[in-house]
Amino acid sequence: MAALIDNWYLIIAAAAVIAIAGYAVYVFIKRPTSEQIKSIKEWLIYATVEAEKALGSGTGQLKLRYVYNMFIDKFPQLSSIITFSMFSGLVDEALSDMKRLLETNKAVTEYTEV
Repeated sequence: MAALIDNWYLIIAAAAVIAIAGYAVYVFIKRPTSEQIKSIKEWLIYATVEAEKALGSGTGQLKLRYVYNMFIDKFPQLSSIITFSMFSGLVDEALSDMKRLLETNKAVTEYTEV
C-alpha cells in the first residue's frame, strides 16, 4: 500500500497514457473502412519514402521488410488482419505513388538522396 501511495503520480500518468491510446484506437476503428484504408495508404507512401532514404535503390526485398516492420510497429492491431501478400500489394501501390512523387517533386527527390 505504501508503494502505491509513494508512486501515485506514475499510476495516474500510466492511466492517462492508456486512456489516450485507447481513444486513438477508438477513433481509428470508428472511421469507415475506406477512410482507414486511405489513411494506411497515405502512411505507406511515407514509409516507402523513408525506406528509400534509409536503404537506397536496388534493395527491393529489404525495403519491403523495412516497411512491413514499420507497419507492425505503427498498426499492431492490423498486422494480424492484413496478410503479408495483401500488404505487399498495398506497398506496390504506394511505390507507384512514391515514384510519381520522385518524378514530380524535387524536394522529395532531394530528401531521399540525403
